[in-house]
Amino acid sequence: MSHALDYSTLDVFAERPLEGNPLAVFHDGSSLSDQQMQSIAREMRLSETAFILPGDPEMEARDGVRVRIFTMEEELPFAGHPALGTAAWLRLRHPRLGQAGTETVILRLRGGPVPVRFAPQEDAAAGLQATMLQSDPVFGATHDRAEVANLIGLSAEDLSSGFPPQTVSTGTPFCIVLLRSVAALQRMQLAHRQAAAWLAERETHFFYCIAPVEAAAPEAEPAARLDATPGKSTDGYPRWRARMQFYSGEDPATGSAAGCCIAWLVKHGLARPGQTVEIEQGAEIRRPSRILVRAAKLGDRVHSVEVSGRTIPVAEGRLFLP
Repeated sequence: MSHALDYSTLDVFAERPLEGNPLAVFHDGSSLSDQQMQSIAREMRLSETAFILPGDPEMEARDGVRVRIFTMEEELPFAGHPALGTAAWLRLRHPRLGQAGTETVILRLRGGPVPVRFAPQEDAAAGLQATMLQSDPVFGATHDRAEVANLIGLSAEDLSSGFPPQTVSTGTPFCIVLLRSVAALQRMQLAHRQAAAWLAERETHFFYCIAPVEAAAPEAEPAARLDATPGKSTDGYPRWRARMQFYSGEDPATGSAAGCCIAWLVKHGLARPGQTVEIEQGAEIRRPSRILVRAAKLGDRVHSVEVSGRTIPVAEGRLFLP
């Protein structure tokens, strides 16, 4: 006898189907061991796979739904696109969370609760627009430009001279690397083995490399930097391009890193507090993604980090285990 597991595939941070970052959501992973979840994530071969662990529906509506997230190599305490995508699936399919008037779905992740707020109900075929609130950022160490440049296949001159790479975490630590141009971003090529060792020593998971679209990386004093904001999107938002290469290849959209990115931009005066910024990711691997981000600032403290995007259901499936 085989054990059947139902799952759905959703495209997250996508403006249309077959774009954005694909996510597999297993509807009920309560019967699975840690090893089985990890093996299934390898079988799916996506950036991340999420497993819902159902509980009492009334308790879930009040306290949140337990979810575990795996890459092909490890379990993560928090990840952005699985959080947004799993919340969207629950909003569409959960017996209570899908009721009219439910605006917020709370996920209970290993790293803590993550609330996801939905826009008014839309046509499910067109996807659901939602916003997740991430943990307040923790700003870690800054890093040597030349060392980082070597690890991402660039020269030190490709990196901004005024803003050194820095580790930032809103649940998962990323090294934010500001490049001088999109052209440099397109040339980057991670030296994975060397980078993995370097990052592990610094308690950082991955590099998140960014560049302003249609503008050189600002280098002036804060007031002048704000006058040199990147080009605007069709919605009038400042536009940045990002890439995140890691052991699985390249991520089409990285919601957790996008939260770290906007926190870093606001802290260093490259985005205004409360200003919505658009991050484009995935273009180089033909999975264009659109991530909207913003963060507030009170004194020197950056807070209220919000990451928004659209999730589109694209497939339903069943996996069989012995």
